[in-house]
Amino acid sequence: MIKNKLPLTVVILARNEAENIQDCIRSALFADEVLVIENSSTDNTVELALELNAKVLNRSLNNDYAGQRNFAIENAKHDWIFMLDADERITETLQDEIKDAVTANENFCYQVSRENHFISGSVLHGDLRPDNVERLFLKNTSHYEGAIHERLHSTSPIKRFKGRLIHCPYKSWEAHMNKINFYSSLVAKKYHDKGKKCSFIRDILIKPVWAFFKVYFIHLGFLDGKLGLIFSVLHYFYTLEKYLKLDSLNRSNGRI
Repeated sequence: MIKNKLPLTVVILARNEAENIQDCIRSALFADEVLVIENSSTDNTVELALELNAKVLNRSLNNDYAGQRNFAIENAKHDWIFMLDADERITETLQDEIKDAVTANENFCYQVSRENHFISGSVLHGDLRPDNVERLFLKNTSHYEGAIHERLHSTSPIKRFKGRLIHCPYKSWEAHMNKINFYSSLVAKKYHDKGKKCSFIRDILIKPVWAFFKVYFIHLGFLDGKLGLIFSVLHYFYTLEKYLKLDSLNRSNGRI
């Protein structure tokens, strides 16, 4: 048991994360409260979280990630909140920086970079290059917007931590393909609802090619070897699928 825990709430969104949840929570046990917002899991995610004394609340996601995160903020015990995903781990270096920031208690919102790691290697360039995400913030200055690809909106000035999160995003290619299908559908529907048009030449032929070129060459995906090439090709297919779905929604309510 860690004494004198930090007056901080670490929030974790989870659904069927039995394989991840305990490693994730263990990396956050320096915080006084670990709050798991659980979305009707059918595995033993809840039981595993409770074993490590996390607080668990159930709420349906309803394809609204911003709403889920704002619900978590409303139910957090502490003024300082760190937003963590179940497939992420807080490194010791980052943990020390979080402790210093919360102890100083200054009005800042803190960004963190994430490194993507897999059993077969890490991917540090291309589509999966480390991204900067706002994760540590004050409860009364911040909220999320956007049902998909939600972003934190904070009135606090931004600072960036040097320490990184370890991100273990996909256990299998099937999981990755499922995520491509899920997100491309959500984005296509979002575009359709906003009345976005789809050009066959520009969006279906050119944009996927440009998406591959950008992540593989401009963002140096080739430096990650075989994994870099594979993820760049998959980024091509994600872009293609997104606009194919938009085109079919515009033309025939999603039918081919």
